[in-house]
Amino acid sequence: MAKQIILDIKNFSFTYASSQKPALKEVNLPIYTNKITAMIGPSGCGKSTLLRSLNRIHDLYPGNTYQGEVNLLNSKTDKYEDILKLKKENDLIKLRQRVGMIFQKPTPFPMSIFDNVAYGLKLQGIKDKTIIEEKVVNALKGSAIWDEAKDRLKESAMGLSGGQQQRLCIARAVALVPEILLLDEPTSALDPISTGAIEELVSELKKDISIVIVTHNMQQASRLSDYTAFMYLGEMLEYNKTDKIFLNPKEKLTEDYVTGRFG
Repeated sequence: MAKQIILDIKNFSFTYASSQKPALKEVNLPIYTNKITAMIGPSGCGKSTLLRSLNRIHDLYPGNTYQGEVNLLNSKTDKYEDILKLKKENDLIKLRQRVGMIFQKPTPFPMSIFDNVAYGLKLQGIKDKTIIEEKVVNALKGSAIWDEAKDRLKESAMGLSGGQQQRLCIARAVALVPEILLLDEPTSALDPISTGAIEELVSELKKDISIVIVTHNMQQASRLSDYTAFMYLGEMLEYNKTDKIFLNPKEKLTEDYVTGRFG
């Protein structure tokens, strides 16, 4: 069975409003269905900039410009739609439901654990309390936080530990049944035990969701991802299956980075 590309990035460039020079230059990258793609590279190379372009989160700040294509597969029509052509605010909201995002620092809402997960469902227009409850429970279970949260659902999410908050944020995204989940260094602020829990969760989630993760942690990229993209100075320097990037890279710069000679 042929691998299917769920998101196809073609000749993509991005320039911040505050800059004359593009932060990303002519990037090409396929994201495969139900696989984990890691983006690695030194600080400032454009990893997070690219990640945040994939659900148009940059649009929250005016004046940034895109060029090229970011084609998202529509599973209903089996055709690709260029997300850079979306203009209406409502279309962008729907896009961010299909392509969810988890940030470096956990971002729970200042409300109860239950309401954190239910919030997006209500925005989707779901009013039936039984359906909302069922989806919240399933999302918390699917994000491996149900056992810790089930007796505290009415308590503030702000009382959870950092690792628990991050899993709650994943549950909040998962409740909306996204096709793709973008993770921007999701474990960099967490202890080793919480990091292990998040990695295990991400591995489990790829059965249902295609995942793109930005990480500075080479061990994490090598053990977690199926594909790895190495970025340098706003360009996609090398992309391949993860074992090839780490064991037999084509580019000398890639080899130097994954072996820790620079970073």
